[in-house]
This record gives sequence, structure tokens and C-alpha cells, in this order.
Amino acid sequence: MKCQGRSKRKYTGGRRISSRGKRKYELGRESGEPNVDITRKKTIKTRGGNTKIRLLRCDVACITDSAAGKSKTAKIESVVENGANLHYVRRNILTKGAIIKTDMGNAQITNRPGQEGFINAILITE
Repeated sequence: MKCQGRSKRKYTGGRRISSRGKRKYELGRESGEPNVDITRKKTIKTRGGNTKIRLLRCDVACITDSAAGKSKTAKIESVVENGANLHYVRRNILTKGAIIKTDMGNAQITNRPGQEGFINAILITE
């Protein structure tokens, strides 16, 4: 668990003396970093009794072809480009804005797969 509370340091670099400990509402979680493999999901309980579906691995995407006006599922082969982190390409990590190679052609991911549990993408025309 990550603590997203107040920093132990001031903006000047000086040490801040804590008057209390960590609180449950200040805790965060590690990112899922979904990659290309056989689809695997994990359900997480969130604040207020709600749930999130964390995507751990995925091999299919719902791709929209704006020229034809149709959507269909396609198999993901690899990650071609990822603006979030250059090392994500080598590790095949899927994030919003990543360009993926599919059997329909190259597509750009439009949603946040680690938060939503699925992948939507738009076909890129060259």
C-alpha cells in the first residue's frame, strides 16, 4: 500500500514533525500495469462499498473504425508506441494513448485499461 498523505519534508527541504499517523483514506494502491497476454482481471473493493475491475493482462481490444462506423474485437499482437513511458513498449504495457498492433492494423487506446477492466481503441489510418 502507498501512503498518499502529507510529505515528511517541507517544500524547503526541512523535516516536518508528524502530529498523527497514517489514515485509511490516505492509502493508495500500486498501479496494475496491464500487459499483452491471456486476459486476466482482478476485482478490488473501493471506498463506499464500490468495486473496480483491475485489468492485469489482456489480449483483445474493441476497435472502432471511424471511416466505416463499425466496431469489432481484434487480437492484440504487441505495443508499438507508448507516450507514457518508452520502456512500456519493450514490456508490452497497455496504457491510455498507447498505440497497439492488432490483426486489423494499428490502433490507439482511448480508455484507461488498468482502471476500467477492458480496452477500447480507435483504428489509425496511415
